[in-house]
Amino acid sequence: MEDKFVSKQTKLAIASVALLSFLGILVETSLNVTFPTLTQEFHVSLGTMQWATSGYLLMVTIIMSTTGHLIKKYNAQLLFRIAAIFCMTGTVLCSVAFTFPVLMVGRLLQAVSTGLATPLMFHIILSLIPQSQLGLYMGLGSMVTSFAPALGPTYGGLFTSLLSWRAIFIATLPIVLVIVWSGGKNIQIEASGTKQRFDWKGVILLSWTFFSLSIAFSNAGNNGFYSLSFFALLALFIVGVLALFLHFHFSEKRILNFALLLRPIIGLRWINFFILQFINIGISFVLPIFAQNYLGTDPFIAGLILFPGSLLGAAIAPYAGRLYDRYGPLLPLSIANTAMLLGCLLFYFTTPILSVGLMILLYIFLRVGFNFGFGNTLSDASKQVTPEEKADINSLFNTFQQYAGSFGTSVLSAVISSIQLRNNATSAVLTARGSQIDFSILAILAGIGLITIVLAHYLKRMPVQTNH
Repeated sequence: MEDKFVSKQTKLAIASVALLSFLGILVETSLNVTFPTLTQEFHVSLGTMQWATSGYLLMVTIIMSTTGHLIKKYNAQLLFRIAAIFCMTGTVLCSVAFTFPVLMVGRLLQAVSTGLATPLMFHIILSLIPQSQLGLYMGLGSMVTSFAPALGPTYGGLFTSLLSWRAIFIATLPIVLVIVWSGGKNIQIEASGTKQRFDWKGVILLSWTFFSLSIAFSNAGNNGFYSLSFFALLALFIVGVLALFLHFHFSEKRILNFALLLRPIIGLRWINFFILQFINIGISFVLPIFAQNYLGTDPFIAGLILFPGSLLGAAIAPYAGRLYDRYGPLLPLSIANTAMLLGCLLFYFTTPILSVGLMILLYIFLRVGFNFGFGNTLSDASKQVTPEEKADINSLFNTFQQYAGSFGTSVLSAVISSIQLRNNATSAVLTARGSQIDFSILAILAGIGLITIVLAHYLKRMPVQTNH
């Protein structure tokens, strides 16, 4: 019985960090529907304003890559307080910003907070929750990180329509103060300690790699996939990957433990985890664009399309975790990836006849499927490592979770933008064509995700060979 007991202090500690992470992700996606308003107010182009999201996501990704080291070196209480200070400072700056640079600084400060808070939440879960309830609590954690992105457009559209875009930030401040009080009382995890020095070269090379790939696809959206600049930036990305590989091969300092991915089960779960988040964030970008440009809805309705699916998907996450605890990974992960594949295929084949109602229904189906798999992939991967490696796998998966969303948005938006460059049809028709290509890309990725489940199941059933 003692193994199954989770104290009130532990629950409040998890809730405090989870809410801080939730607010960061919520505000990030809520800004997508405010871009037309902000471009006019700050007198900048949409391409420049887009960095309020893409720059934020890249900063979150880089910060998350450092948390494997930070969680070992510093107490959870200190990391939480730093995250809270960055969140409050960034939120205040954004709410009073009258120029784009001030807004951008505020967004980057908020990104530091989210980059620390999200891995810290999973670190607390993995450290304090007994194995018998791990699936449930990982499901609750994934509910936070998966519900917030899709709720964001509705939240942002509501405040922008009724009050002002500044209310998006102001409304979160009282909640942050409560979070600071609760987290300060209940988060009590000591650092395990590490003698390893911080890997500054690894952070710089990782930033170079992520940044060049995102910029490459952003550039392709403006100039086409056959432009010289696209291939030049891809070349920079390849150079960055090679430099990163050499650094991790020869250096004793590693900002991320990529060696974990060489273990077959962990590698397959990581691929599946990346694909699930790529589809999740990517499609939550495509659907509002499709609704506004092809169906002619206003931003609030476009954001509202995602709400029922987000709500039901979030509600199913704890049940999916319990399903994992009881039956293991095969059933919930098979449900997840099959639903993602069928959902993307249905979006692809029904693109010409999609209506608001049909989009809501298909998104509910897809999102429920997503939440059967998202938290459980990390849960199962974490069971393949030693207790000393849990911080490493937490940091590795969360870093690429965030980048999967950033990269997914970059790729899918580039496809739509490049199709719109053709000018051989109306903007609405070109948007529909680009969206249909996006749905086909997502369907292919979902199919790959399903293959990883089959392979992992086969590998787990193979007898372990021992040397005599």
